[in-house]
Amino acid sequence: MTQTTPIAAAPRADSRPHPGRSRVGRALTWVLAVIVALALGLSAVIAWSFVRPFPQTRGEIPAAGLEAAVLVQRDAQGVPTITAETSHDLFFAQGFTHAGDRFWEMDFRRHLTSARLSELFGESQVDTDKFLRTLGWRQVAEAEVAALPPETLAFYQAYADGVNAYLADRSGGGLSLEYTVLGLQNPGYEPEPWTPADSVAWFKAMAWDLRTNIEDETDRAILAQTLPLEQLEELYPEYPFDEHPVVVDRDWNGDGMSANRDVEGTTTADTVAFTTASASETSAAATEHPADPADPADPAVSERLSRLLATGEGVGSNSWVVSGEHTASGMPLLADDPHLGAELPSVWNQQQLRCAPVSDACPFDVAGFSFSGVPGIAIGHNQDIAWGFTNLSTDVADLYVERIDGDTSWRDGERVPIESREETLAVAGSDDVTFEVRETVHGPIVSGLTPDFTSIAEDPPVDAGALPGEHALSLRWTALEPGRTAEAIFSLNLASDFDEFRVAASQFDVPAQSLIYADTSGNIGYQAPGKLPIRGEGDGWLPQPGWDSAYDWQGYIPFADLPTDLNPESGVIVTANHAIASDDYPYFLTRDWNSGFRGDRITELLEERIAAGPVTADDMREIQMDNRFPVAPALQEAIGDLDAAEVRRAADADAGTVDAALALLDDWNGRNDADSAAAAYANVLWERVTALLLSGDTTIPRGDQSLLFLMFEEQLADPESTWWRDEDSGTTGRDAVLAVAAGQAVDELVALQGDDPAQWDWGDLHAITLTHGTFGTSGIGLVEGLFNRGPIPVGGGDGVVNATGWSLGDGYATQTVPSFRTVMDPGDWDSSTWHHLTGASGHAFHPHYTDQAEDWAVGRQVPWAYSPDAVNTAAQDALRLVPARE
Repeated sequence: MTQTTPIAAAPRADSRPHPGRSRVGRALTWVLAVIVALALGLSAVIAWSFVRPFPQTRGEIPAAGLEAAVLVQRDAQGVPTITAETSHDLFFAQGFTHAGDRFWEMDFRRHLTSARLSELFGESQVDTDKFLRTLGWRQVAEAEVAALPPETLAFYQAYADGVNAYLADRSGGGLSLEYTVLGLQNPGYEPEPWTPADSVAWFKAMAWDLRTNIEDETDRAILAQTLPLEQLEELYPEYPFDEHPVVVDRDWNGDGMSANRDVEGTTTADTVAFTTASASETSAAATEHPADPADPADPAVSERLSRLLATGEGVGSNSWVVSGEHTASGMPLLADDPHLGAELPSVWNQQQLRCAPVSDACPFDVAGFSFSGVPGIAIGHNQDIAWGFTNLSTDVADLYVERIDGDTSWRDGERVPIESREETLAVAGSDDVTFEVRETVHGPIVSGLTPDFTSIAEDPPVDAGALPGEHALSLRWTALEPGRTAEAIFSLNLASDFDEFRVAASQFDVPAQSLIYADTSGNIGYQAPGKLPIRGEGDGWLPQPGWDSAYDWQGYIPFADLPTDLNPESGVIVTANHAIASDDYPYFLTRDWNSGFRGDRITELLEERIAAGPVTADDMREIQMDNRFPVAPALQEAIGDLDAAEVRRAADADAGTVDAALALLDDWNGRNDADSAAAAYANVLWERVTALLLSGDTTIPRGDQSLLFLMFEEQLADPESTWWRDEDSGTTGRDAVLAVAAGQAVDELVALQGDDPAQWDWGDLHAITLTHGTFGTSGIGLVEGLFNRGPIPVGGGDGVVNATGWSLGDGYATQTVPSFRTVMDPGDWDSSTWHHLTGASGHAFHPHYTDQAEDWAVGRQVPWAYSPDAVNTAAQDALRLVPARE
């Protein structure tokens, strides 16, 4: 028998260990071990950097400045309920909690509102800071803080003390991952202590976001340089009062105004006194324009300011309230979903603030949506009432063309001094930048700061004729005058009936918002608050002559004359940025109402639900997610009447693909559902139609799609209108241009999603990428990957109740959103539901960073615990803040 020896065991002449190879092998092993150790160490450091800033949510933390222990309970979404024995401790703990969850967001916001972004990010933000410093948000905020009643100021100071108590134990990357990243560019930066003015200034930023028609006025002024007035008016159709509703439907020529005053519980709060801004006669005004003004031809200036200056149709809101006569519970239901630019983290932070016990000394028991950096609850409910906001859409800002002569401006044939001040910007990594801000009697001079404002000053719609000097552009805006909004938040939080609600509304100067109301006694109501100007000769549709005082504001509409309603006969109040009153209302409000498609659709859906009755909270939530595209019927009819052969000739795609696309549109239910192939084609078609309709030598903005819906429908009635043209091909006439658009839309979708129309998908085309507000657009893929999330497919669109807005000519991705959705139930507060765009935490990689985003995308709301028992049941974490020992 032959014995077989394994090869491995057979000795070879060269099988003895080689000394050199052994040393190399050991060295390689050590190198590999070091690499692995370094990788593991680096991974540990990275993981530690991600986790280190997460706030403590369990156990006990001593905090210097507290008067007694405070309990902070958090539910499955990380939403805190704060229970304290005193108002001081309540707001101290809110500041402490906000700082733990969102301090980077807070710090960024205060740099934004005080025009100090250059301190964080360097020279790239100098132009933005110049613009914001010129507006003077921080100065106005400081004046408002100085005017606060002592009790209200104490709330803001307690909040600031809480923020600073949190900062006392953390710094740098221990506060937020963003500070770790910032340290690579701006090493050594440390946040300064928080102050009440840091909180109050945020109201100016929100007012700017919701300022409504300045973009329209600016666009019209530029278009007026090349378009005749007739075409300009066709681009901006009037509100269709005969088709779309108004919020307060009343005969203003009859007893409408007296009805305002006759509402039971009418406030006796005085209207804020009107004072005209004036230049100081003793001002040492400078003789030159601001040093080193932004080059109006520099595209970077426009790009950096674009997010700050842009609003669009997507920035608005929906809210409505239904009385108990129509509901299953017999009590009112209130729905609200404000529309804002998509942000990560969300602009909102959910919280509950509870005194234990509720008493005159500590009266708060309020829950809802707060702003990080601001004490109190902006939108929500207390134990007695619920309230919601939508943008009022009234015109509260005007541009004035000034005639400047040296250090004076012309007024009624005379020269008056221009006020000036010198501002200095600290710039990270560079020298300070000093420049001059100049103001006329109307407000700051803004030409020279942006290309659009500069263009208007160079070729204004009004001319000063023989007056010596040159033109400039100034801005008059209600938010640039001190107001009482910082006080109104607490008045709302404590209101117990419609009377007190209206007192709070009388203090809510800016931003001008429509306030809806419901209470536990079964009442529903509405109030238009805000400083709304009374105009002189002009209506603010175009910039007005600043040298003629006849065009100045004459005061503000008395609060007692602002539209209001309590328990209307219909049992329903709907606000969706549409007209709040008819044109026979005795004061001019605006020519730039939202076109009313959302308000009309909500009203229609509510009427259907009421007829089928009774209305439930599920009905309210379903309405919030309604996806009907307003222009769908007109688009389907117009394309359906075309010769399909003309569309085939206009497309590069094969005939079968074109026919399948046209069939999709013909069979479409008109809804922009996320999984709809037809909605994908309809929206791309809409983009192409508007691009051709507005093509030509003059660049015409397409920012407000709802206005374009109206214009499109009007132009369909005129097949030979001069608007029907394709400049590239020379095609004219309605049907020929529509055929080109239909063919182009097919080709675009084939390129984007393939040549099988059945596989086209609106949700993917319209998906939202949650983009971090600062580092999310850094241009550095690794950094963006740390902070951004998505894309997430969504339905909806512009002019749709589910208002996920996108920009024509800038892709189809969602850019503006229902920033939160809620349905509040005064009959049982624990039956209320809510969600918002992202999550409770501002920390990337925290479990609550974007954990609400998937629910938000599909409209799934979660229970909103309010009562102590419900809060205790929902609580998953509990933290005690206790006074620190001296």
